[in-house]
Amino acid sequence: MSKVNRQIDFSKSIDWQMTFADSIIDEIISVNSDLELTPVTAIENIVDDIPSFWVNKNQLSVLMQLVRFELYDPFTMCFDLAAIDETERQHKAAHLRDFTISYHLRSHSRNQDIRIKVALTSSDKTLASVCQYWKNANWYEREIWDMFGIVFEGHPYLTRILMPNTWQGHPLLKTHPARATEMEPFTLTPDQQDKEQQALKFNPEAWGMKRKNKDDDFMFLNLGPNHPSVHGAFRIVLQMDGEEIIDCVPDIGYHHRGAEKMGERQSWHSYIPYTDRIDYLGGVMNNFPYVMAVEKLAGITVPDRAKVIRIMTSEMFRILSHLLFYGTFAQDIGALSPIFYMFIDREKLFAIIEAFTGARMHPSWFRIGGIAQDLPIGWDKLVREYVNYLPKRLDEYEKMVMQNSILKQRTVDVGSYSTQEAIDWGVTGPGLRATGYSWDLRKQRPYSGYDQFDFEVPLGHKGDCYDRCRVRVEEMRQSIRIIEQCLNNMPEGPYKADHPQTTPPNKSRTMTDIDTLIPHFVNVSWGPVIPAGEVSMFVEATKGIMGYHLISDGSTMSYRTRIRTPSFPHLQMLPAICKGQMVADLIATLGSVDYVMADVDR
Repeated sequence: MSKVNRQIDFSKSIDWQMTFADSIIDEIISVNSDLELTPVTAIENIVDDIPSFWVNKNQLSVLMQLVRFELYDPFTMCFDLAAIDETERQHKAAHLRDFTISYHLRSHSRNQDIRIKVALTSSDKTLASVCQYWKNANWYEREIWDMFGIVFEGHPYLTRILMPNTWQGHPLLKTHPARATEMEPFTLTPDQQDKEQQALKFNPEAWGMKRKNKDDDFMFLNLGPNHPSVHGAFRIVLQMDGEEIIDCVPDIGYHHRGAEKMGERQSWHSYIPYTDRIDYLGGVMNNFPYVMAVEKLAGITVPDRAKVIRIMTSEMFRILSHLLFYGTFAQDIGALSPIFYMFIDREKLFAIIEAFTGARMHPSWFRIGGIAQDLPIGWDKLVREYVNYLPKRLDEYEKMVMQNSILKQRTVDVGSYSTQEAIDWGVTGPGLRATGYSWDLRKQRPYSGYDQFDFEVPLGHKGDCYDRCRVRVEEMRQSIRIIEQCLNNMPEGPYKADHPQTTPPNKSRTMTDIDTLIPHFVNVSWGPVIPAGEVSMFVEATKGIMGYHLISDGSTMSYRTRIRTPSFPHLQMLPAICKGQMVADLIATLGSVDYVMADVDR
């Protein structure tokens, strides 16, 4: 392993988002001169520099056709699709109406994102579906219907996805209560219980499935809701022809806790612990995009030392997550021993995390402007011991797991998909790189100083279960390289920005200066007031790209908190890759996807 011993230079500026909305519009016009872009008049200036422009709803389908298929380097991935209830917004631009639908599209070949926005009124909450352009828009549109009641015309099956089918109302509307104490006490009478049970029955015809073909009757197998491979409560209904899977319907929502709704009632600071519970194996990696988004809105510059500590602890949690994946994946295939050895490795690393933060899985340690406290005395010895320890263990696991002939027979050429299929379905992270496509956010769009580190991007070549495991195994080795570079090049200086909006603010003079005491009290009790604005920030998390889209209305709380998680589009792809498999193959495929249901449901 090569070692880099040098002073990390954070003065280097990498502008990876040199894009201009005007040039994109000119390109669209040149492709189709008949397209009327007026009244698509508003080009929004957003602090994250992603070109964002507004489209008349009647022009949406034509524009999406051009953007998806007819540009020279088209926007082939529907990265996210979200809605905003604008009815209570105070800092409201002229082009805003009652609701906004925001399409976040990505072109990997351009290394460029765009937002296309559509304004809707309460009296006309309908919009054309874009499922014909991006397959993974299916679940996103269902989610918006579920949460906001917006109808997407032409959607193949617009039904609830996170809430029960019997649910009344749409939870992310501003009129919907955010706390249980604002609602009537819950009761479930015997009659209502019977209705709820009846609503859970699976109707194949509603999903376009047939109960039989000309020769055979199909069997419908209910897998769950249980914890397959300890990922969380999840249900899959399998359409079976004998032992072969003909089709399947993933059923999610059993872990839904309303994390986005909670973001509208918590202060910017007090919401940080909620982020830990999204990918509950990702630890501080969950805090990372959220605090970066708030810092971007507030104009806070994070000190170099805090940046390196953030990177180091994030890579530690990447290892922790991948070790659990590694052990449970082998267990799914039938190898019981590896997970016991790997839990020993996780415990050693958790001891370091606990020494740093005082907690283990959910430390909630990142803060707006930096981290909660500086590293303890002797931290470097703990870290150096671990970076010397883990590579030898990974070598042992290589023989025990990756070279195991049974595991290879169960995973090679099983659950495979191509790069184009991955992009069509919104797959990011190891699942995309397993197809041989080198796209890592830490390389393509470095954040928090990742451009100053020397590491490789592991790739597969088949996009099958084995490659998805192989990529994560090699990522652990690269994380060790990054952690060692943090260890050898840790900058001196403060661990938190000296900015009035940091949380908690500097307390050095609070007992001697009333002008410091009052802001400190207000900032701690109510939280900072973040300037009005909108921003998206993303990180290369353990399971793919995780991001937060935050809207501030100039308040102590977020007006809209949108969480883009990797597992949500990954699970949507299951029907496409499980057809023709046996049930045992499906278990291997599920394990290789490496999802957690809290990351899916939020």
